[in-house]
Amino acid sequence: MPFRIYTKTGDAGETALFGGRRVPKSHLRVDAYGTVDELNAFIGLLYDAVEDHAVRKFLHEVQHRLFSIGAYLATDPEQTSDISPDIFPADVQALEAGMDQMDATLPVLSNFILPGGHPPVSLSHVCRTVCRRAERLVVALQQQDPVEPVILQYLNRLSDYFFILARFLGHQAGIPEHIWTPRNQQKG
Repeated sequence: MPFRIYTKTGDAGETALFGGRRVPKSHLRVDAYGTVDELNAFIGLLYDAVEDHAVRKFLHEVQHRLFSIGAYLATDPEQTSDISPDIFPADVQALEAGMDQMDATLPVLSNFILPGGHPPVSLSHVCRTVCRRAERLVVALQQQDPVEPVILQYLNRLSDYFFILARFLGHQAGIPEHIWTPRNQQKG
């Protein structure tokens, strides 16, 4: 029998974690891994909008890491105590190295900037904000159930990466940054 996407087992508002335990779809764990999945989908959209081969390759790797994080978060820690995420300190370091490499080509940041100006720039900011939400949810989950610290580190650096990437993509495209100006300093 072929694999079917619909199972009809979630029609009453519950879903199963890896390990079998059923939880409400509103459960914090489901919200956390669902938001990681949402981030992964937005990264796919960003990937499709970016032309830089090196950036695309890196985004593809990030998608793989996020899928691993999602699988880890979707696993019931009460049923499977020996799970570990497929995320390592080297993955965090890769994000940092990528940021450093892009940042070296950018003008010094001296203002707050607003999202916008170019579709890949805007999509990078969407990824940044969804990543921050995923991070907040994983922090909340960690207050209930232990979460490997490297996951929190990865999500934190990843949101920073998307901020730098937005600036980098705009710089590559020759798009000026949208500077935030307080209302009392705006001209006419």
